[in-house]
Amino acid sequence: MSPPDRLRALLAEPGFIAMPAVWDGLSAKLAAQAGFKTAFLSGSCVAAARLGGPDLDLISAAEMLNSLEMVRGAAPDALVLADGDHGYGNAMNVQRTVRGYGRAGAAAVLIEDKVTPRALTADGKPCLTREEAQMKIRAAVQAAKDSGILVMARTDCRPTLGIEEAVARIEMYVAEGADILFLDSPADEAEVRRAVAAAQGRPSFAVLSPGGKRETPTQARAAELGLKIGTFPTGMLSPVAAAIKSALAALAAGKSEAEGALSQADFRTTLGYADYEAAAKPFTL
Repeated sequence: MSPPDRLRALLAEPGFIAMPAVWDGLSAKLAAQAGFKTAFLSGSCVAAARLGGPDLDLISAAEMLNSLEMVRGAAPDALVLADGDHGYGNAMNVQRTVRGYGRAGAAAVLIEDKVTPRALTADGKPCLTREEAQMKIRAAVQAAKDSGILVMARTDCRPTLGIEEAVARIEMYVAEGADILFLDSPADEAEVRRAVAAAQGRPSFAVLSPGGKRETPTQARAAELGLKIGTFPTGMLSPVAAAIKSALAALAAGKSEAEGALSQADFRTTLGYADYEAAAKPFTL
């Protein structure tokens, strides 16, 4: 089965899907080793890892595609939902993005309705008109037929245009053939329920990392509200940043490593040194 077909089958099973947010080969490999079948290639995590900066639409399509290739190479069995952001341009750019992600083996791609290029501010999420957003999702769904990749349609309009417009857009995306729906920044549980209802039985996705200006239920509560998938962009990235800071503090204090560092044996096992030796053995003279 192809990655999109495997994801469709997984989505048809009962239960909530906790989807770690990954950004490179190591994060994807560790998530797979921990038993997670899926992963979200998060634009915010890729921006943090590649740029050392915030998620403000500075990452390019080529950088995201390269990150997807790293993730797929390190965790080939993982079902990757890749962040396609705003598609990196107009409807034709959207089609190129969707086709590229499909060829690279992503199971699903996210396309959102934010304005591009982004205004020179970190505040707010100005969105396209409803008609422009409709054409982007229509283009994405058409392009997805080449590989079978699932399309996740996201609306960011709740903070600027209100919940009524956001719900209307979700209903429109369903009519256009989107496979997964995503309301960004719901204010409360009532809005989450409205978005789930607007999805008309199709899976609903949510960001469940704490700290944002949005309703962030627990995994158990998210399932009760009807959400199918939850991702956690800061779930691994924030602890990683904390661990690096701890390691640097230990080095600055004259130590060789921080408390909690993996043993050398565990570190080598995690990275797969033994697997490499086994794979290389038939070619050793």
